[in-house]
Amino acid sequence: MSAARQAPLTRALAWVLTAGGAIGLVAAFVLTVEKIALLKDPGYRPSCSINPILSCGSVMKTPQAEAFGFPNPLIGVAGFAVVAAIGVVLLTGARLPRWFMLGLQVGATFGVVFVHWLIFQSLYRIGALCPYCMVVWAVTIPVFWYTTLANLTSGDLPVPRPWRRAVEGVARFHSAVLVAWYLLIIVLIGEEFWSYWRTLL
Repeated sequence: MSAARQAPLTRALAWVLTAGGAIGLVAAFVLTVEKIALLKDPGYRPSCSINPILSCGSVMKTPQAEAFGFPNPLIGVAGFAVVAAIGVVLLTGARLPRWFMLGLQVGATFGVVFVHWLIFQSLYRIGALCPYCMVVWAVTIPVFWYTTLANLTSGDLPVPRPWRRAVEGVARFHSAVLVAWYLLIIVLIGEEFWSYWRTLL
């Protein structure tokens, strides 16, 4: 992709990382505070426990909430702080080295895979949704998406010649792909918990 076409995508990545990192950091920090309060008092009702479906407390008490032996939000606190810092650096116009962008790609890929595992667990195993966790889902997806697009179109991630036009085509409609991604998750949530949502109509 030419430099002229690459520039808007690079700016989009900078803003996504900055805003997404900041929002994700706040959500992860609040989740950490809520988790600590719940550990101190098992009877504590988290601020994001709204009803039987939107219930942080139900999610926080499951093994999935500590997938690696410690509270998941701690990963977010560290990871989103780094993401936001990288975004700010990119906003200054800095061009980060290839190895650094590939490191960001590895982190973003881990994040989006982990988030989709948590989405599956929330929908089909736990049967409850954590609103703050959903904020983390919502920002992790574009962080991964725009990091991947930027790396593919800049050449930091190698693309076989036959696929280059396809990558450029997807890059032109980057926001449409993101909207479709969100809509799919919303549909899955709506379908899985429809028996409850219909009682609110």
